[in-house]
Amino acid sequence: MDMETKCLHSGYTPKNGDPRVVPIVQSTTYVYDSTDEIAGVFDDPTKSIIYSRFANPTVMAVEAKVADMEGGVGAMATSSGQAANLLAILNLCAAGDSFIATPSVYGGTLNLFNITLRRLGIECIFVDEEASEEEIQTAFKPNTKAVFGETLANPALTVFDIEKFAKIAHANGVPLIVDNTFATPVLCRPFEWGADIVTHSTSKYMDGHALQCGGMIVDSGKFDYTNGKFPEFTEPDESYHGIVYTDKYADAPYITKARMQLMRDFGCYPAAHSAFLLNLGLETLPVRMRQYCDNAMQVATFLDAADGIASVTYPGLPGDRYHQLAEKYLPDGASGVISFVVEGGRPQAVKFMDSLKLASNEVHVADIRTCVLHPASATHRQLTDEQLVAAGIDGGMIRLSVGLESVHDIIEDLKRGLAAL
Repeated sequence: MDMETKCLHSGYTPKNGDPRVVPIVQSTTYVYDSTDEIAGVFDDPTKSIIYSRFANPTVMAVEAKVADMEGGVGAMATSSGQAANLLAILNLCAAGDSFIATPSVYGGTLNLFNITLRRLGIECIFVDEEASEEEIQTAFKPNTKAVFGETLANPALTVFDIEKFAKIAHANGVPLIVDNTFATPVLCRPFEWGADIVTHSTSKYMDGHALQCGGMIVDSGKFDYTNGKFPEFTEPDESYHGIVYTDKYADAPYITKARMQLMRDFGCYPAAHSAFLLNLGLETLPVRMRQYCDNAMQVATFLDAADGIASVTYPGLPGDRYHQLAEKYLPDGASGVISFVVEGGRPQAVKFMDSLKLASNEVHVADIRTCVLHPASATHRQLTDEQLVAAGIDGGMIRLSVGLESVHDIIEDLKRGLAAL
C-alpha cells in the first residue's frame, strides 16, 4: 500500500459489525478464564495483554500503523519522545557502555545523553555529522553499542547522512538509531537507507494538533544481535524465566526486549485516549506534510531575501549547505521547520518574536498553527556557550514552525516582525 493508504488503514481492520474507527479501550486490566492462562501470559507477554502499563489494544493499533509506515517489524509507543530515545538507548547500553551521537540533536536529547545517561554510567561520544568516515571511526571504543542521529536536527536543521553512518555503525557491529521526528515516514524512511531503529516524538507532526505528548520506537528487524556484542539478547533473561530473545523472538528481538524488560520496569506507556488522538493525526499526515513543505519553502525564500535576516537554514533552499543531502533523503520536502538568525543577536531576536501577531510564541514545534521559539532561551537554555555553538545555536536564532494558515498571512506576520527591528 502507498503511504496515504497506510495512514488510513494500517494497524486496525474492523470485522463484521466492528467500529469503523479505532475504538478507545479505556481499561487497565484484562480478564482470563483461568490462573494457568494468566501464568502463561506472564511467561510470554507477547501471547496476550495483561496490563496497560505496557500494552493496550488502542495503543497497539497505532503501534502497528507506525511500524507499517516506517517499514519495520514492530513498534512500541511511549509517553514522550524523550522516553522513546531513553529506552532506545537503554535497550542496548548498560553502565560501562558507550554510544555515538551527533551534537546537533535536539537540546532535550542532548541533555539526556550528555548529563543524565552519564550519571547512569553510559558515555555519549559526540562526533560531528560532517566528519569523515575515518574521523568517525576513531570515536568507536570496544564498549560502543550504538550510533544515534536525527534525520533533520532540531533546530539546527542539519541533514543526517543516514547511509554513511549506517555503513560505519555496521562495520563496527552496532545498530544505527535515527530520530525521524521532523521528517516523519512521509518524507523519509530511514530503514531504506540502512538504519536499524527509528524513534519519534509523536507529539510533533504525527499528532499535528498539539493535543498530547507521545513517542515511538520502531524496529527494522534487520540487525543481527547474535554478533557477540549484545549478550543481553543472546543469553537467558532471568527476569523472564530464562527467555533468550534472539531465539524465541528471532524476527524482532529488539522491540520485544524493549517491551518485556524496559516498558515493564519503567512503565512510560501512553494512555489509550492519547493513542486515539494520535491515530486521528496520522490519518491526515500525508496531506498535511505536503502543505507544510510547500508553505515552508515559500516562507524560507521570503526570509532568505529579507533585510535584517543574517542567515536562513532550510535544507529545501538550493543554497543551503545540506541541500544536496536533502535532495537524497528528503526529495518530497524538508518539513515545515525553518531556522533563521536575526541581525543584532538575542535582543533583536526577542524583539522580532514579541512583535508577531499570528505566530504563537510557544515551546512547541510542528503544529498546524505557526509558532516560533528562541532556542537559546528555551530548549537549549541549559547549554554552555560552547555547547550552543556545537549544536549550531546562535543567540539570534529563531526556530519558525510554519503552520497550515494561508502562506500570505504567515509572510505578512513576519514582515510585521521585521518592521519592528
